[in-house]
Amino acid sequence: MDANEIMVIAMFLSFIALLFTGIPVAWVLAGVGIIFAFIGQFADVYLDTMTGLDYTTLGLVVNRLYKIMDNWILVALPMFIFMGIMLDKSGVAEELMHSMQELFGRVRGGLAVTVTAIGIILAASTGIIGASVVLLAVMSLPSMTKQGYSMPLALGTIASAGTLGILIPPSIMLVIMADQLGLSVGDLFMGAVIPGLMLGAMYIVYILVYAYIKPNAAPVPKDAKAVTWPV
Repeated sequence: MDANEIMVIAMFLSFIALLFTGIPVAWVLAGVGIIFAFIGQFADVYLDTMTGLDYTTLGLVVNRLYKIMDNWILVALPMFIFMGIMLDKSGVAEELMHSMQELFGRVRGGLAVTVTAIGIILAASTGIIGASVVLLAVMSLPSMTKQGYSMPLALGTIASAGTLGILIPPSIMLVIMADQLGLSVGDLFMGAVIPGLMLGAMYIVYILVYAYIKPNAAPVPKDAKAVTWPV
């Protein structure tokens, strides 16, 4: 193997190893890239390798960073993150989950259906997978465990509902893809909204069928009350 292949394998293994240390992904990506860029430049100068990472190539990074910062389309990204933080800190998402849990309380698997519905709402509000998964896990996993839900169903529901944030508009991934491919953000949003909602609906149907086939995996809470109209 030449130097480039060795560096690629070393970068990949270093990235995976550092992820397990608990360091934030952003710092791992940036740190590994910078460290191996200097390793490649050092190897070209002192070890007679041909990685191509000379001063001219590394200098292009500055122009690339400035181009990204000057892109007005990407201004939407911190706004999505801000929306997710506000939903978390304000308690709106938690109150919404408790209200919907009362609505589906007497349905077998109702709490899992509630988590999926909240995941769809968070996906349409924030567009961030990480925020949705963490928020759903913190809010719903203790309740699902307390009600006797099986751990595979509870974790699978949270993971699948949280990943809808990458598909249902507004989605950070779609904004970045539109910028990189030179496509219309609105067109990508229109093309993703129907598949995203269909996927969420299939998740709900799967949960209801699974709970019907395996009642012990999603028991109905004993203190569940029927929803009535206020008098």
